[in-house]
Formats: sequence, C-alpha cells, structure tokens
Amino acid sequence: MTDTEKLARVCAVAAADKKAEDIVLLDMRGVSDFTDFFLICSANSEPQLKAIASSIREKAREECASRPISADGFPVSQWIVTDFGGLICHLFLDSKRAFYDLEGLWSDAKRTPLED
Repeated sequence: MTDTEKLARVCAVAAADKKAEDIVLLDMRGVSDFTDFFLICSANSEPQLKAIASSIREKAREECASRPISADGFPVSQWIVTDFGGLICHLFLDSKRAFYDLEGLWSDAKRTPLED
C-alpha cells in the first residue's frame, strides 16, 4: 500500500467516524494526471459537513503526518474540497453531490473497495 493509499483509507475512516454517507474512493491513477485518488462522501447537514472536514484534516495529520495543500468551500456552500496532492477529498450535501455527479464524470476511474 502506498502512502497516498494509506492516507485515503485514513481519511475514509475519519469520514465514517463522523457518520458520512455513501463513501466512495476512486482510483484516479491512469485517468488523471493531477491526483491519485478522489474520496467522495455525503453529509446530511452543514454542521456535519464541517465536522467531517475537520475530522479528515485531524486524522491525516495525526496518522499520516499529512496536511492539506489547500482547502476550499464552507459548509454553507454545501461542498468542501480538501486537497492533499495525491488525494482530493470532496465532501457534499446530497443535493450538491447529485448535481455535480463526480462519480459519473470520472466513471473511468476504478472504485477502490473500503473495508467496513
């Protein structure tokens, strides 16, 4: 497992710990030249969206010594993007996730299974 894969799994667990829903990890290698993985998940409310984003940053720092290169969006925007370089985390409220449909846009990317 690469360091980026480990980071992706740590971030997925961090999202799950805050009750994120429909967590998907897309392997972007061979499909994209700007990142290796997308982590996509949904939240039910703006406070939950903020909690998931905070948990991801905290666990990435604690368990992988990783800090985001950049982050954009606020809970009120209903989409928060956290960029770790090899991993980009997309956190959505359900309606925004359906509207932007990143899984459909990047349908050539392989879905990486996440252990429950």
